[in-house]
Amino acid sequence: MTTTFSTSRPYAAAPAVLFAAIADGARLARWWGPAGFTNRFERFEFRDGGSWTFTMIGPDGTRYPNESEFGAIEVDRKVVIRHVNQPHFQLTITLEATAGGTLLRWDQAFEDDAVASSLRHICEPANEQNLDRLAEELRAGGSPAAT
Repeated sequence: MTTTFSTSRPYAAAPAVLFAAIADGARLARWWGPAGFTNRFERFEFRDGGSWTFTMIGPDGTRYPNESEFGAIEVDRKVVIRHVNQPHFQLTITLEATAGGTLLRWDQAFEDDAVASSLRHICEPANEQNLDRLAEELRAGGSPAAT
């Protein structure tokens, strides 16, 4: 059984614009993670099978090492990320063109239901904050002022 935390959000921008904010490591580092967190990317190989190693730094200075691998990447449509260190999950970000821009779908699937249950109170609000931060990055148009 798999537990999936899912959310979606409409953005008034084309899928290519959102995809660019994911594919560009400098931009992704600015918006990735919950409110108040920063990132230090050590490796960012944005390609199928590519490695993504980074440290997420909490507002209190706590460091959270992350190791992920990019799965399927479909330009302007989808990015699959497998979190290979604990907790194990797969994140699928889907971009669907709409009349007003893009509907982004964010599906975070945990194989271990007990782990998912213990993290629900963190993941659900953090995923929403991630999408809030993406909206801020899009408003800033990719400029460093988005930090």
